[in-house]
Amino acid sequence: MNRLEQRYKETVIPALMEKFGYKNIMEVPKIEKVVVNIGVGDAIQNAKALEDAVKELEQITGQKAVVTKAKKSIANFKLRAGMPIGCKVTLRSVKMYDFLDKLMNISLPRVRDFRGVSDTSFDGRGNYTLGVKEQLIFPEIDYDKVSRVRGMDVVIVTSAKSNEEAKALLAEMGMPFKK
Repeated sequence: MNRLEQRYKETVIPALMEKFGYKNIMEVPKIEKVVVNIGVGDAIQNAKALEDAVKELEQITGQKAVVTKAKKSIANFKLRAGMPIGCKVTLRSVKMYDFLDKLMNISLPRVRDFRGVSDTSFDGRGNYTLGVKEQLIFPEIDYDKVSRVRGMDVVIVTSAKSNEEAKALLAEMGMPFKK
């Protein structure tokens, strides 16, 4: 069991049960999965850009990435349905906790002028989306081998029923929200 999972079981569950008045431990919201997604717009002209993005995403998450394809054709972008345009990884259980621990305690504090993440990026159903502007904040990425700075989306899916519950869960887990 890693650090973040242990913290969830020992401190987060009792704190949330007290705050929201849950009677049963199964009512307490938990993090179900984390989806990390990189959209590679220049993959249409340059196939190597997509390979680099996949390799970097696999380094960051420690899991094999899936190439995502365009759902529909857009003539203005010279894009046809079925063309590869990005990659994603869905993390669960141990790898999910490892990734979140690394994100909250190592990577986010490395962002320049970091004052905390926005607390308004919840979707109304208890899921949180975070945009990372560059992959260089992760310790696994070697600065000299990066061909292009890419951003990524990190979606944290929770079992919370409301934004308030999800925010309380993530704050207790150690997510650095803006003060």
